[in-house]
Amino acid sequence: MELNLFQRRSPYEWEIPKQGAMRVPAVIFASEALIRDMDSKVYEQAVNVAAMPGIVKASYAMPDAHWGYGFPIGGVAAFDPAQGGVVSAGGVGFDISCGVRCLRTGLTHADIEPIQRRLADLLYRRIPAGVGSTGAIRLDEREMDSMLRGGARWAVERGWGWHEDLERIEERGQMAGAKPEAVSPQAKQRQRDEMGTLGSGNHYLEVQEVTGIYDEAAATTFGLFRGDIVVMIHCGSRGLGHQIGTDYLKRMVAAAAQYGIPLPERELACAPIESEVGQDYLGAMRAAINCALANRQILTHLVREAFAELLPHARLPLLYDVSHNTCKIEEHKVDGRTRKLYVHRKGATRAFGPGHPDLPEALRGAGQPVLIGGSMGTGSYVLVGTRESETLAFSSACHGAGRAMSRHQALKTWKGRQVVDELAARGILIRSPSPRGVAEEAPGAYKDVSAVVDAAEAAGLARKVARLEPLVCVKG
Repeated sequence: MELNLFQRRSPYEWEIPKQGAMRVPAVIFASEALIRDMDSKVYEQAVNVAAMPGIVKASYAMPDAHWGYGFPIGGVAAFDPAQGGVVSAGGVGFDISCGVRCLRTGLTHADIEPIQRRLADLLYRRIPAGVGSTGAIRLDEREMDSMLRGGARWAVERGWGWHEDLERIEERGQMAGAKPEAVSPQAKQRQRDEMGTLGSGNHYLEVQEVTGIYDEAAATTFGLFRGDIVVMIHCGSRGLGHQIGTDYLKRMVAAAAQYGIPLPERELACAPIESEVGQDYLGAMRAAINCALANRQILTHLVREAFAELLPHARLPLLYDVSHNTCKIEEHKVDGRTRKLYVHRKGATRAFGPGHPDLPEALRGAGQPVLIGGSMGTGSYVLVGTRESETLAFSSACHGAGRAMSRHQALKTWKGRQVVDELAARGILIRSPSPRGVAEEAPGAYKDVSAVVDAAEAAGLARKVARLEPLVCVKG
């Protein structure tokens, strides 16, 4: 993008002043190099979001922002129901509550190296991955609704994991206000056999080594030390979340017309928060959040079983689990007054700072872990939320590297076998049912995750704690 489109607030903060139909400015957090390389659609979509009814302060985009459906991926926007605020399916995304979970293992590289290949093969056998993948769990109608209400708590109560896991999951593992009755039979049918599966696209399970520590105090609080082995799980609500997005996009197009809300593009379909459609969507979306939390909980159980088979002394406690495609009611200070806002984060991670009451007591003094996924052959990061981010972007940070090229372009550039062989030569073992999927997700198809994380830190959105390098990746 051209820099003359923006007013530069700081070295890492770029403002699009309020103009035309915009109700608030738009702000992009990025380095000069990252913003130059961004697709111009990010500018267009950030401006469109800034024109939506009831939006507060600004339309924000994170350093990993790229073109998305309606909202940019990496977009953050908060809406006030007292000012006619809206909720948008496009502002959450179709993979509702896609997120990242990180498990500590107490192991080192020396423990993993002799069994790395066996571990990769075992995890691949135990963790269903790929388009249309199904697991061993079959939910009848009653259990489906129980899962949609109960989330990770439901999973733990049925033997998938430990009760202490719940303290380390956002919403303590169970999103309140879920309405299974607002979820269509088709959405439930799509999910019936998909619990405990990774899915496809950019979803993965990785065994990683902590190769760098940037904040000793926070790392110690999180239980992370150089040379440690951790496991990162990245997935969401699978077919159910996608169907909810599809169902409510149609209803919101009609609702926008009914309430006289102009749509710059159909993908920005929305409904007033307090309307029947708005409330139904929020109830269905919360059910999908619970689905994603339950799914990652079941996957955690399967990972623990696999590790126990090869390394019986490994325990794998949960560090944290946080989503990056949600709309949550949160209290934020605006114009000197604390207000309850509906904060949309699409490809953006919540990043509460130290002392926030929603954080587990053991982590509260340091702040919330912010889990940033890499792309198979690149590093991932653990960051920590800051108090400064509360005033910058409603306590939000980036969620990953962000795509630099389309999947179609990636397929024209790489072959799956080529990517697998190149990574194996670097000591990274890839297991996937789809060579095409591996090519689409080639590391080179993404932005430089280190540059994204550095920009997020320099902007004050979150602070670097640790860098993680992949050893094994199970890819959908």
